[in-house]
Amino acid sequence: MNTNISVAKVIEKLPSRFVAANAKDVTATFQFVLEDEQDFYISIADGQCNIGEGEHPDPNLTLIMDAETMIEVITGKKDGMSAFMSGKLRAEGNVILATQLGKLFSREKQT
Repeated sequence: MNTNISVAKVIEKLPSRFVAANAKDVTATFQFVLEDEQDFYISIADGQCNIGEGEHPDPNLTLIMDAETMIEVITGKKDGMSAFMSGKLRAEGNVILATQLGKLFSREKQT
């Protein structure tokens, strides 16, 4: 794993990678519970992406994982489904939304 990438840096880049055209019919809040980092959430509504720190009062989907798994999934180094199947990622709530998450953000370009 590339230790130069931090959770904060990945979260900071999310709004610039948001694909509004793929979010036209999406209104959802994705809560990320990281076992060894600050929790955060992504709210999608009206073609807009907002990121907040901490715990959202009513998320549609909660994704629970460690920071390394979150970075690997969001940067495209690991497939979210394989992380889920291997027990590295747990999902609570509307798990169908998890399948849409990948379409809402473009993959980070690897350098």
